[in-house]
Amino acid sequence: MQIPYELILGWRYTRAGRATRRNGFISFISGVSMRGIALGVAALIIVLSVMNGFQKEVRDRMLGVISHIEVFAPNGTALVDPQKTLAEIKANPEVVGAATFIAAQALLARGEDMKGTMVRGIDPALEGQVTDLAVELEKTAFPKLVSGGFGVVLGGELARAMGVREGDTVTLIAPSGQVTPAGVVPRLKQMTVVGTFDSGHFEYDSALVMMHQDDAAKIFRLEGPTGIRIKLKDLHKARDVAQELSKTLSGDLLIRDWTRQNKTWFSAVELEKRMMFIILTLIVAVAAFNLVSTLVMTVTDKRADIAILRTLGASPKSIMGIFMVQGAMVGVIGTLSGLLLGLGIAFNIDVIVPALEQLFHASFLPRDIYLISRMPSEPQYSDIMPIVVISLVLSFLATIYPSWRASRVNPAEALRYE
Repeated sequence: MQIPYELILGWRYTRAGRATRRNGFISFISGVSMRGIALGVAALIIVLSVMNGFQKEVRDRMLGVISHIEVFAPNGTALVDPQKTLAEIKANPEVVGAATFIAAQALLARGEDMKGTMVRGIDPALEGQVTDLAVELEKTAFPKLVSGGFGVVLGGELARAMGVREGDTVTLIAPSGQVTPAGVVPRLKQMTVVGTFDSGHFEYDSALVMMHQDDAAKIFRLEGPTGIRIKLKDLHKARDVAQELSKTLSGDLLIRDWTRQNKTWFSAVELEKRMMFIILTLIVAVAAFNLVSTLVMTVTDKRADIAILRTLGASPKSIMGIFMVQGAMVGVIGTLSGLLLGLGIAFNIDVIVPALEQLFHASFLPRDIYLISRMPSEPQYSDIMPIVVISLVLSFLATIYPSWRASRVNPAEALRYE
């Protein structure tokens, strides 16, 4: 199989100058461009992988407390027929667990300290089916949550802020009060702290109060659970399953999946990823367009060679192809090198970061601040492919103008002073 001479000459020009002083500077610029592309691609892959890792870490911690989907009655009222709704939900093949709950807001007081809280009345026997946090508490705090015992499990941050621990009593103040001759009097109930939890998510650790579903119904004067929490086989299908349930469930119900519960946070993360992608792509673009100066100097240096090739019968298209091959080789080698470097670091960042921490005697992720002690990383195909494609396209575009200039060289003018 005969290789086109454009490829052979293009590859030869790419390697030229390493052993000769005349073309040494051109080769140096070409090497800088190649390394710049490699570093830009690697930086993009590493940064986006780490951002994906942090997003997954926070999402997992969040889903340790909340469920994949919530079905609830409007206006915070009790479900008309919770058992029927449960049966209809479990009929969906994507559902692996479901549990009733009561959601309300209240004030929690101890002495002069008072905090606004999210109250969740749960069935301790079913809660483990819908959240990972409940699985951890099933052997510790949940056995102490008994109907009529009026015990509560507090988030760790909330307990620390109020200075309470297991066995202490707190006062729960319901928002709707009792009407008496003296006016509206808020309903107060002494509750016993039977346990605490730390989910790693500050929003819930600082505000969530869990109690038995029957006790919550009595305090908030409800006839039964206000909603049902659902766990799915695949959390990424939450939105699709929610749409399916909206068509199959009977009654006037509201359905909300986990992506909508934290829509602002997820939107902010996606916007941040998009901006980081754009900013780091500019690094690749700068390195890629260094190829323009490299090829322009190469064309100037090779004017005599171009003229000789033209006199031997090479067409302007072939001349253009030679220099496009040269630039494309730099882009391809730089991109592949950056891809290998970026993936190598991204997949081994849990080893590299501890080594750097030990070397510099520093902690990049203090556990008391970030709640995690290791650098998370999750390279995703959907991020890596656009990076590679954009790098190759930018490298190819950078070769067009210098290659066109090479094809326009006049052989007679180029050989006049040779």
